[in-house]
Amino acid sequence: MRKIGMMILAAAVLAMPVGAQAADGLKKLSGKLEKGLKAEPARKIAVLSFPYTDGTSAQGSKIVQERLTTFLAEGGAVQVVERQLLEKILDEKKLAQTGILDPKTSAELGRVLGVNVLVTGTLNDLSGGETEVNARAIETDSGRILSAGQAVIANTWGKTQRTALVQDPAPMRGKQLAQIAILLDTSSSMDGLISQTKTQLWRIVNEIASAKKDGKAPQIQVALYQYGNNGSSPTKLWVDQMVPFTSDLDKVSEALFGLRTNGGEEYSGAAIQDAVRELSWSNEPGAYKAIFIAGNEPFTQGSVPFREAIAAAGRKGVVVNTVYCGSRDSGVQEQWLAGAQAGGGEFLVIDQDRVASINAPQDAEISRLSNKLNGTFIPMGATGRMAARGAAAQDSLAAGAGGSVAAERGAYKAKAQYAAAASSWDAVSAVISGAAAPKALAAAPAALPEEMQAMSEDERVRVIETKSRERKEIQEKIQKLEADRADFLKKADKDSGNTMGGAVTDAVRKQAAKKGFNFKS
Repeated sequence: MRKIGMMILAAAVLAMPVGAQAADGLKKLSGKLEKGLKAEPARKIAVLSFPYTDGTSAQGSKIVQERLTTFLAEGGAVQVVERQLLEKILDEKKLAQTGILDPKTSAELGRVLGVNVLVTGTLNDLSGGETEVNARAIETDSGRILSAGQAVIANTWGKTQRTALVQDPAPMRGKQLAQIAILLDTSSSMDGLISQTKTQLWRIVNEIASAKKDGKAPQIQVALYQYGNNGSSPTKLWVDQMVPFTSDLDKVSEALFGLRTNGGEEYSGAAIQDAVRELSWSNEPGAYKAIFIAGNEPFTQGSVPFREAIAAAGRKGVVVNTVYCGSRDSGVQEQWLAGAQAGGGEFLVIDQDRVASINAPQDAEISRLSNKLNGTFIPMGATGRMAARGAAAQDSLAAGAGGSVAAERGAYKAKAQYAAAASSWDAVSAVISGAAAPKALAAAPAALPEEMQAMSEDERVRVIETKSRERKEIQEKIQKLEADRADFLKKADKDSGNTMGGAVTDAVRKQAAKKGFNFKS
Protein backbone atom coordinates (compact mmCIF):
# COMPACT_ATOMS: atom_id res chain seq x y z
CA MET A 1 0.00 0.00 0.00
CA ARG A 2 2.80 2.42 0.85
CA LYS A 3 4.45 1.85 -2.54
CA ILE A 4 1.13 2.32 -4.33
CA GLY A 5 0.50 5.51 -2.36
CA MET A 6 3.89 6.93 -3.36
CA MET A 7 3.23 6.04 -7.01
CA ILE A 8 -0.10 7.86 -6.85
CA LEU A 9 1.63 10.87 -5.29
CA ALA A 10 4.27 10.90 -8.02
CA ALA A 11 1.59 10.69 -10.72
CA ALA A 12 -0.31 13.52 -9.08
CA VAL A 13 2.79 15.70 -9.01
CA LEU A 14 3.48 15.06 -12.69
CA ALA A 15 -0.14 15.87 -13.53
CA MET A 16 -0.03 19.24 -11.77
CA PRO A 17 -0.30 22.19 -14.17
CA VAL A 18 3.09 23.85 -14.09
CA GLY A 19 2.88 25.84 -17.34
CA ALA A 20 5.27 26.45 -20.17
CA GLN A 21 7.17 29.18 -18.32
CA ALA A 22 7.88 26.94 -15.32
CA ALA A 23 8.98 23.99 -17.44
CA ASP A 24 11.19 26.14 -19.66
CA GLY A 25 12.75 27.96 -16.69
CA LEU A 26 13.54 24.74 -14.85
CA LYS A 27 14.94 23.10 -17.98
CA LYS A 28 17.37 26.00 -18.41
CA LEU A 29 18.24 25.76 -14.72
CA SER A 30 19.04 22.06 -15.07
CA GLY A 31 21.37 22.95 -17.95
CA LYS A 32 23.24 25.44 -15.73
CA LEU A 33 23.66 22.81 -13.05
CA GLU A 34 24.92 20.24 -15.57
CA LYS A 35 27.69 22.58 -16.77
CA GLY A 36 29.45 22.34 -13.43
CA LEU A 37 29.22 18.54 -13.43
CA LYS A 38 30.36 17.59 -16.93
CA ALA A 39 34.03 17.90 -16.04
CA GLU A 40 33.57 15.37 -13.26
CA PRO A 41 33.17 11.75 -14.46
CA ALA A 42 30.68 9.22 -13.09
CA ARG A 43 28.55 11.70 -11.20
CA LYS A 44 25.56 10.16 -9.41
CA ILE A 45 23.18 12.73 -7.99
CA ALA A 46 20.02 13.07 -5.91
CA VAL A 47 17.64 16.03 -6.12
CA LEU A 48 16.19 17.00 -2.74
CA SER A 49 12.94 18.83 -2.07
CA PHE A 50 13.00 22.65 -2.37
CA PRO A 51 11.59 24.36 0.75
CA TYR A 52 10.92 28.07 1.04
CA THR A 53 13.59 30.33 2.54
CA ASP A 54 11.68 30.40 5.86
CA GLY A 55 11.93 26.61 6.19
CA THR A 56 8.35 25.81 5.12
CA SER A 57 7.35 23.45 2.35
CA ALA A 58 4.50 23.48 -0.18
CA GLN A 59 3.31 21.66 -3.30
CA GLY A 60 5.84 23.66 -5.26
CA SER A 61 8.66 22.06 -3.27
CA LYS A 62 7.78 18.67 -4.79
CA ILE A 63 6.96 20.10 -8.23
CA VAL A 64 10.38 21.72 -8.58
CA GLN A 65 12.12 18.59 -7.24
CA GLU A 66 10.25 16.34 -9.69
CA ARG A 67 10.84 18.55 -12.72
CA LEU A 68 14.56 19.04 -12.04
CA THR A 69 14.95 15.28 -11.51
CA THR A 70 13.32 14.66 -14.91
CA PHE A 71 15.32 17.31 -16.79
CA LEU A 72 18.65 16.25 -15.29
CA ALA A 73 17.91 12.62 -16.17
CA GLU A 74 16.96 13.60 -19.73
CA GLY A 75 20.24 15.53 -20.12
CA GLY A 76 22.20 12.30 -19.77
CA ALA A 77 25.25 13.97 -18.23
CA VAL A 78 24.66 12.39 -14.81
CA GLN A 79 22.98 9.43 -13.15
CA VAL A 80 19.95 10.56 -11.14
CA VAL A 81 18.35 8.73 -8.19
CA GLU A 82 14.62 8.25 -8.83
CA ARG A 83 12.56 10.45 -6.52
CA GLN A 84 10.40 7.66 -5.04
CA LEU A 85 13.50 5.65 -4.12
CA LEU A 86 15.09 8.78 -2.66
CA GLU A 87 12.10 9.46 -0.40
CA LYS A 88 11.89 5.81 0.65
CA ILE A 89 15.55 5.79 1.76
CA LEU A 90 15.26 9.12 3.57
CA ASP A 91 12.11 7.93 5.34
CA GLU A 92 13.70 4.64 6.40
CA LYS A 93 16.78 6.44 7.73
CA LYS A 94 14.60 9.09 9.40
CA LEU A 95 16.39 11.92 7.59
CA ALA A 96 14.64 15.19 6.75
CA GLN A 97 15.18 17.27 3.62
CA THR A 98 16.25 20.90 3.92
CA GLY A 99 17.29 23.61 1.46
CA ILE A 100 20.61 24.43 3.17
CA LEU A 101 23.12 21.68 3.92
CA ASP A 102 26.15 21.77 6.18
CA PRO A 103 29.19 19.67 5.14
CA LYS A 104 28.58 16.96 7.74
CA THR A 105 24.94 16.46 6.72
CA SER A 106 25.73 16.45 3.00
CA ALA A 107 28.40 13.80 3.61
CA GLU A 108 25.95 11.67 5.60
CA LEU A 109 23.23 11.97 2.94
CA GLY A 110 25.76 11.13 0.25
CA ARG A 111 26.78 7.97 2.09
CA VAL A 112 23.20 6.87 2.80
CA LEU A 113 21.96 7.57 -0.74
CA GLY A 114 25.08 6.33 -2.52
CA VAL A 115 25.54 9.61 -4.42
CA ASN A 116 28.40 12.05 -4.72
CA VAL A 117 26.34 15.15 -5.59
CA LEU A 118 23.20 16.60 -4.01
CA VAL A 119 21.03 19.15 -5.81
CA THR A 120 19.29 21.34 -3.28
CA GLY A 121 17.95 24.86 -2.95
CA THR A 122 15.10 27.10 -1.88
CA LEU A 123 11.98 28.85 -3.18
CA ASN A 124 11.05 32.49 -2.73
CA ASP A 125 7.68 33.89 -3.86
CA LEU A 126 7.85 37.09 -5.90
CA SER A 127 5.10 39.48 -6.93
CA GLY A 128 2.97 38.80 -10.00
CA GLY A 129 2.39 35.12 -9.26
CA GLU A 130 6.00 34.10 -9.80
CA THR A 131 8.44 32.12 -7.67
CA GLU A 132 12.23 32.33 -7.64
CA VAL A 133 14.08 29.00 -7.56
CA ASN A 134 17.67 29.01 -6.31
CA ALA A 135 19.54 25.73 -6.82
CA ARG A 136 23.01 24.40 -6.01
CA ALA A 137 24.83 21.18 -6.88
CA ILE A 138 26.90 20.23 -3.82
CA GLU A 139 29.70 17.68 -3.69
CA THR A 140 28.83 15.41 -0.77
CA ASP A 141 32.30 14.54 0.48
CA SER A 142 33.54 18.14 0.66
CA GLY A 143 30.42 20.33 0.78
CA ARG A 144 31.87 22.26 -2.19
CA ILE A 145 29.37 23.96 -4.53
CA LEU A 146 30.07 22.61 -8.03
CA SER A 147 27.47 24.68 -9.84
CA ALA A 148 24.54 26.95 -9.08
CA GLY A 149 21.67 28.56 -10.93
CA GLN A 150 18.49 30.53 -10.55
CA ALA A 151 15.14 30.56 -12.37
CA VAL A 152 11.89 32.48 -12.07
CA ILE A 153 8.83 30.33 -12.76
CA ALA A 154 5.06 30.69 -12.64
CA ASN A 155 3.62 29.78 -9.23
CA THR A 156 0.66 27.47 -9.92
CA TRP A 157 0.31 26.14 -6.39
CA GLY A 158 -0.34 29.40 -4.53
CA LYS A 159 0.67 30.07 -0.92
CA THR A 160 -1.55 27.49 0.79
CA GLN A 161 -0.69 24.27 2.58
CA ARG A 162 2.81 25.30 3.61
CA THR A 163 4.16 23.14 6.42
CA ALA A 164 7.21 23.57 8.58
CA LEU A 165 10.46 21.60 8.40
CA VAL A 166 12.11 23.11 11.48
CA GLN A 167 9.96 25.90 12.89
CA ASP A 168 11.10 28.94 14.77
CA PRO A 169 9.20 29.56 18.00
CA ALA A 170 6.16 31.86 17.85
CA PRO A 171 6.87 35.26 16.25
CA MET A 172 8.70 37.55 18.62
CA ARG A 173 7.03 40.67 19.91
CA GLY A 174 7.67 43.28 22.54
CA LYS A 175 9.96 46.14 23.37
CA GLN A 176 12.82 43.78 24.33
CA LEU A 177 13.13 42.64 20.71
CA ALA A 178 16.32 43.36 18.75
CA GLN A 179 16.15 42.84 14.97
CA ILE A 180 19.31 43.13 12.88
CA ALA A 181 19.56 42.67 9.11
CA ILE A 182 23.09 42.15 7.75
CA LEU A 183 23.55 43.01 4.06
CA LEU A 184 26.90 41.86 2.65
CA ASP A 185 28.52 42.73 -0.65
CA THR A 186 29.70 39.34 -1.99
CA SER A 187 31.34 40.55 -5.18
CA SER A 188 34.79 39.28 -6.04
CA SER A 189 36.76 41.63 -3.76
CA MET A 190 34.91 40.89 -0.52
CA ASP A 191 36.36 37.63 0.83
CA GLY A 192 37.73 39.43 3.87
CA LEU A 193 34.34 40.90 4.74
CA ILE A 194 32.67 37.49 4.58
CA SER A 195 35.44 35.94 6.67
CA GLN A 196 35.14 38.59 9.38
CA THR A 197 31.35 38.39 9.52
CA LYS A 198 31.13 34.60 9.76
CA THR A 199 33.81 34.47 12.45
CA GLN A 200 32.37 37.38 14.44
CA LEU A 201 28.64 36.59 14.27
CA TRP A 202 28.67 35.01 17.74
CA ARG A 203 30.56 37.98 19.17
CA ILE A 204 27.86 40.33 17.83
CA VAL A 205 24.92 38.35 19.20
CA ASN A 206 26.66 37.74 22.54
CA GLU A 207 26.95 41.50 22.96
CA ILE A 208 23.23 41.98 22.34
CA ALA A 209 22.27 38.99 24.48
CA SER A 210 24.15 40.43 27.45
CA ALA A 211 21.94 43.53 27.57
CA LYS A 212 18.85 44.05 29.74
CA LYS A 213 15.73 46.11 29.21
CA ASP A 214 13.28 46.56 32.06
CA GLY A 215 15.17 43.74 33.77
CA LYS A 216 14.64 41.31 30.88
CA ALA A 217 17.12 39.85 28.40
CA PRO A 218 16.44 40.84 24.78
CA GLN A 219 14.96 38.57 22.16
CA ILE A 220 17.20 38.49 19.09
CA GLN A 221 16.41 38.01 15.42
CA VAL A 222 18.98 38.22 12.62
CA ALA A 223 18.45 38.23 8.83
CA LEU A 224 21.11 37.87 6.14
CA TYR A 225 21.25 39.21 2.58
CA GLN A 226 23.94 39.12 -0.07
CA TYR A 227 24.17 41.60 -2.94
CA GLY A 228 26.52 42.26 -5.84
CA ASN A 229 26.97 38.57 -6.70
CA ASN A 230 26.84 37.39 -10.32
CA GLY A 231 25.25 34.15 -9.13
CA SER A 232 22.14 36.08 -8.12
CA SER A 233 19.24 37.07 -10.32
CA PRO A 234 19.44 40.19 -12.51
CA THR A 235 15.65 40.51 -12.17
CA LYS A 236 16.25 40.96 -8.43
CA LEU A 237 19.11 43.40 -9.15
CA TRP A 238 21.61 40.83 -7.85
CA VAL A 239 20.15 40.82 -4.32
CA ASP A 240 19.45 37.55 -2.45
CA GLN A 241 17.72 36.98 0.86
CA MET A 242 19.83 34.19 2.37
CA VAL A 243 17.98 33.92 5.70
CA PRO A 244 14.82 35.79 6.80
CA PHE A 245 14.51 37.04 10.37
CA THR A 246 15.18 34.09 12.66
CA SER A 247 16.06 33.46 16.27
CA ASP A 248 17.83 30.25 15.22
CA LEU A 249 21.25 31.77 14.65
CA ASP A 250 22.70 28.41 13.63
CA LYS A 251 20.84 29.01 10.34
CA VAL A 252 22.53 32.39 9.94
CA SER A 253 25.96 30.92 10.69
CA GLU A 254 25.34 28.09 8.24
CA ALA A 255 24.42 30.55 5.50
CA LEU A 256 27.44 32.77 6.24
CA PHE A 257 29.85 29.84 5.93
CA GLY A 258 28.20 28.99 2.61
CA LEU A 259 28.75 32.43 1.03
CA ARG A 260 31.14 32.65 -1.91
CA THR A 261 32.31 35.77 -3.76
CA ASN A 262 31.50 36.27 -7.43
CA GLY A 263 32.01 39.64 -9.19
CA GLY A 264 28.84 41.57 -9.92
CA GLU A 265 26.93 44.85 -9.71
CA GLU A 266 26.76 46.26 -6.20
CA TYR A 267 23.40 48.02 -5.84
CA SER A 268 23.17 49.20 -2.24
CA GLY A 269 19.81 50.93 -2.70
CA ALA A 270 18.23 47.74 -4.05
CA ALA A 271 19.62 45.67 -1.16
CA ILE A 272 18.20 48.08 1.44
CA GLN A 273 14.88 48.25 -0.38
CA ASP A 274 14.49 44.45 -0.39
CA ALA A 275 15.38 44.16 3.30
CA VAL A 276 12.84 46.84 4.22
CA ARG A 277 10.07 45.33 2.10
CA GLU A 278 10.62 41.61 2.61
CA LEU A 279 11.47 41.26 6.29
CA SER A 280 8.86 41.08 9.07
CA TRP A 281 9.89 44.17 11.01
CA SER A 282 8.28 44.59 14.42
CA ASN A 283 5.66 47.30 14.90
CA GLU A 284 6.72 47.75 18.54
CA PRO A 285 8.21 51.27 18.86
CA GLY A 286 10.44 50.15 21.73
CA ALA A 287 12.13 47.41 19.68
CA TYR A 288 15.64 47.98 18.33
CA LYS A 289 15.60 47.58 14.54
CA ALA A 290 18.70 48.09 12.42
CA ILE A 291 20.23 47.39 9.03
CA PHE A 292 24.00 47.02 8.60
CA ILE A 293 25.02 47.19 4.96
CA ALA A 294 28.69 46.53 4.13
CA GLY A 295 30.63 46.99 0.90
CA ASN A 296 33.26 49.01 -0.95
CA GLU A 297 31.72 50.37 -4.16
CA PRO A 298 29.88 53.69 -4.74
CA PHE A 299 26.67 53.78 -2.70
CA THR A 300 24.85 55.44 -5.59
CA GLN A 301 24.97 52.50 -8.03
CA GLY A 302 21.81 50.95 -9.46
CA SER A 303 18.31 52.06 -10.36
CA VAL A 304 17.01 52.28 -6.76
CA PRO A 305 18.01 55.63 -5.18
CA PHE A 306 19.51 54.88 -1.78
CA ARG A 307 17.77 57.86 -0.18
CA GLU A 308 14.34 56.52 -1.16
CA ALA A 309 15.13 53.04 0.20
CA ILE A 310 16.48 54.51 3.45
CA ALA A 311 13.45 56.80 3.81
CA ALA A 312 11.22 53.70 3.63
CA ALA A 313 13.33 52.12 6.38
CA GLY A 314 12.87 55.22 8.53
CA ARG A 315 9.11 55.01 8.21
CA LYS A 316 9.34 51.57 9.84
CA GLY A 317 11.63 52.82 12.59
CA VAL A 318 14.64 50.99 11.13
CA VAL A 319 18.09 52.56 11.55
CA VAL A 320 20.42 52.13 8.56
CA ASN A 321 24.15 51.82 9.30
CA THR A 322 26.78 51.77 6.55
CA VAL A 323 30.01 49.77 6.81
CA TYR A 324 32.66 50.81 4.30
CA CYS A 325 35.53 48.43 3.62
CA GLY A 326 38.37 50.80 2.89
CA SER A 327 39.61 54.27 3.84
CA ARG A 328 37.34 56.83 5.45
CA ASP A 329 38.01 59.38 2.71
CA SER A 330 36.96 56.89 0.01
CA GLY A 331 33.82 56.01 1.95
CA VAL A 332 32.88 59.68 2.20
CA GLN A 333 33.50 60.26 -1.51
CA GLU A 334 31.46 57.21 -2.48
CA GLN A 335 28.46 58.40 -0.41
CA TRP A 336 28.54 55.81 2.38
CA LEU A 337 28.62 58.63 4.93
CA ALA A 338 25.62 60.21 3.20
CA GLY A 339 23.79 56.89 3.46
CA ALA A 340 24.40 56.66 7.21
CA GLN A 341 23.31 60.26 7.72
CA ALA A 342 20.11 59.67 5.76
CA GLY A 343 19.36 56.55 7.80
CA GLY A 344 20.09 58.04 11.22
CA GLY A 345 22.81 55.44 11.68
CA GLU A 346 26.56 55.13 11.99
CA PHE A 347 29.13 55.46 9.22
CA LEU A 348 31.59 52.69 10.04
CA VAL A 349 34.96 52.10 8.39
CA ILE A 350 36.69 48.73 8.68
CA ASP A 351 39.76 46.91 7.46
CA GLN A 352 38.26 43.76 5.96
CA ASP A 353 41.68 42.11 5.68
CA ARG A 354 42.52 42.38 9.38
CA VAL A 355 42.70 39.13 11.33
CA ALA A 356 39.78 39.63 13.64
CA SER A 357 40.31 37.20 16.51
CA ILE A 358 42.38 37.25 19.69
CA ASN A 359 42.72 34.10 21.73
CA ALA A 360 41.89 34.24 25.43
CA PRO A 361 42.99 31.86 28.22
CA GLN A 362 39.36 30.78 28.73
CA ASP A 363 38.75 29.73 25.11
CA ALA A 364 39.72 26.07 25.36
CA GLU A 365 37.61 25.38 28.45
CA ILE A 366 34.56 27.19 27.04
CA SER A 367 34.86 25.11 23.86
CA ARG A 368 35.15 21.90 25.86
CA LEU A 369 32.05 22.74 27.88
CA SER A 370 30.23 23.74 24.71
CA ASN A 371 30.85 20.27 23.29
CA LYS A 372 29.65 18.80 26.57
CA LEU A 373 26.41 20.75 26.19
CA ASN A 374 25.66 18.72 23.06
CA GLY A 375 25.30 15.62 25.22
CA THR A 376 22.33 17.22 26.96
CA PHE A 377 20.23 17.64 23.82
CA ILE A 378 17.16 15.42 23.40
CA PRO A 379 16.11 15.93 19.75
CA MET A 380 12.40 15.66 19.03
CA GLY A 381 11.44 13.90 15.81
CA ALA A 382 13.25 13.79 12.47
CA THR A 383 13.45 17.58 12.32
CA GLY A 384 15.04 17.60 15.77
CA ARG A 385 17.68 15.10 14.69
CA MET A 386 18.44 17.20 11.64
CA ALA A 387 18.66 20.38 13.72
CA ALA A 388 20.99 18.68 16.23
CA ARG A 389 23.27 17.59 13.39
CA GLY A 390 23.18 21.14 12.07
CA ALA A 391 24.16 22.54 15.47
CA ALA A 392 27.06 20.10 15.71
CA ALA A 393 28.15 21.11 12.21
CA GLN A 394 28.24 24.77 13.28
CA ASP A 395 30.38 23.74 16.26
CA SER A 396 32.84 22.13 13.82
CA LEU A 397 32.89 25.16 11.54
CA ALA A 398 33.46 27.50 14.49
CA ALA A 399 36.28 25.29 15.80
CA GLY A 400 37.87 25.28 12.36
CA ALA A 401 37.76 29.09 12.30
CA GLY A 402 39.78 29.35 15.52
CA GLY A 403 39.60 28.94 19.28
CA SER A 404 38.14 32.40 19.85
CA VAL A 405 35.28 31.77 17.41
CA ALA A 406 34.45 28.43 19.04
CA ALA A 407 34.48 30.12 22.45
CA GLU A 408 32.13 32.90 21.28
CA ARG A 409 29.73 30.31 19.89
CA GLY A 410 29.97 28.24 23.08
CA ALA A 411 29.17 31.34 25.14
CA TYR A 412 26.01 31.96 23.10
CA LYS A 413 24.92 28.33 23.44
CA ALA A 414 24.86 28.89 27.21
CA LYS A 415 22.44 31.81 26.94
CA ALA A 416 18.68 31.86 27.33
CA GLN A 417 18.25 33.09 23.75
CA TYR A 418 19.81 29.93 22.32
CA ALA A 419 17.52 27.72 24.42
CA ALA A 420 14.47 29.70 23.33
CA ALA A 421 15.36 29.19 19.66
CA ALA A 422 16.09 25.46 20.15
CA SER A 423 12.92 24.82 22.17
CA SER A 424 11.05 23.81 19.00
CA TRP A 425 13.28 20.77 18.44
CA ASP A 426 15.12 19.98 21.72
CA ALA A 427 13.21 18.75 24.77
CA VAL A 428 15.76 20.09 27.27
CA SER A 429 15.73 23.56 25.70
CA ALA A 430 11.93 23.47 25.84
CA VAL A 431 12.11 22.80 29.58
CA ILE A 432 14.81 25.37 30.33
CA SER A 433 13.09 28.09 28.30
CA GLY A 434 9.75 27.38 30.00
CA ALA A 435 8.08 26.30 26.75
CA ALA A 436 7.10 22.85 28.12
CA ALA A 437 7.17 20.81 31.32
CA PRO A 438 9.08 17.50 31.55
CA LYS A 439 5.88 15.56 32.23
CA ALA A 440 4.15 16.96 29.15
CA LEU A 441 7.11 16.01 26.95
CA ALA A 442 7.35 12.55 28.50
CA ALA A 443 3.66 11.97 27.77
CA ALA A 444 4.37 12.20 24.01
CA PRO A 445 7.02 9.48 23.53
CA ALA A 446 6.65 9.29 19.74
CA ALA A 447 8.52 12.61 19.44
CA LEU A 448 11.41 11.45 21.63
CA PRO A 449 14.47 9.34 20.66
CA GLU A 450 13.85 5.61 20.18
CA GLU A 451 15.75 4.63 23.32
CA MET A 452 13.39 6.78 25.40
CA GLN A 453 10.22 5.51 23.74
CA ALA A 454 10.68 2.09 25.35
CA MET A 455 10.88 3.64 28.84
CA SER A 456 8.02 4.22 31.22
CA GLU A 457 6.67 7.76 31.46
CA ASP A 458 8.31 8.26 34.86
CA GLU A 459 11.66 7.14 33.47
CA ARG A 460 11.34 9.59 30.59
CA VAL A 461 10.59 12.40 33.04
CA ARG A 462 13.72 11.52 35.05
CA VAL A 463 15.91 11.53 31.93
CA ILE A 464 14.60 14.95 30.84
CA GLU A 465 15.02 16.40 34.35
CA THR A 466 18.53 14.97 34.70
CA LYS A 467 19.62 16.37 31.36
CA SER A 468 18.09 19.74 32.25
CA ARG A 469 20.04 19.92 35.53
CA GLU A 470 23.24 18.94 33.75
CA ARG A 471 22.60 21.63 31.10
CA LYS A 472 22.14 24.34 33.73
CA GLU A 473 25.34 23.37 35.55
CA ILE A 474 27.35 23.56 32.32
CA GLN A 475 25.75 26.87 31.38
CA GLU A 476 26.68 28.41 34.73
CA LYS A 477 30.31 27.37 34.27
CA ILE A 478 30.42 28.82 30.76
CA GLN A 479 28.85 32.09 31.88
CA LYS A 480 31.48 32.56 34.59
CA LEU A 481 34.28 31.83 32.12
CA GLU A 482 32.72 34.23 29.62
CA ALA A 483 32.80 37.05 32.17
CA ASP A 484 36.51 36.41 32.83
CA ARG A 485 37.14 36.23 29.09
CA ALA A 486 35.43 39.60 28.52
CA ASP A 487 37.69 41.23 31.12
CA PHE A 488 40.76 39.80 29.40
CA LEU A 489 39.70 40.98 25.93
CA LYS A 490 38.98 44.53 27.10
CA LYS A 491 42.66 44.88 27.93
CA ALA A 492 44.06 42.85 25.02
CA ASP A 493 41.87 43.99 22.10
CA LYS A 494 41.79 47.78 22.10
CA ASP A 495 41.57 48.11 18.30
CA SER A 496 38.60 45.85 17.57
CA GLY A 497 36.44 48.65 16.22
CA ASN A 498 37.94 48.49 12.73
CA THR A 499 36.61 44.96 12.09
CA MET A 500 33.05 44.00 11.13
CA GLY A 501 32.27 42.53 14.54
CA GLY A 502 33.79 45.39 16.48
CA ALA A 503 32.11 48.07 14.37
CA VAL A 504 28.67 46.44 14.60
CA THR A 505 28.84 45.84 18.35
CA ASP A 506 29.95 49.43 19.00
CA ALA A 507 27.03 50.76 16.94
CA VAL A 508 24.51 48.38 18.51
CA ARG A 509 25.50 49.42 22.03
CA LYS A 510 25.13 53.09 21.17
CA GLN A 511 21.82 52.79 19.32
CA ALA A 512 20.11 50.16 21.48
CA ALA A 513 20.93 52.22 24.59
CA LYS A 514 18.65 54.94 23.18
CA LYS A 515 15.86 52.34 23.19
CA GLY A 516 16.42 51.56 26.86
CA PHE A 517 18.75 48.57 26.53
CA ASN A 518 21.38 48.51 29.27
CA PHE A 519 24.74 46.89 28.52
CA LYS A 520 27.45 45.72 30.88
CA SER A 521 30.27 48.24 30.99
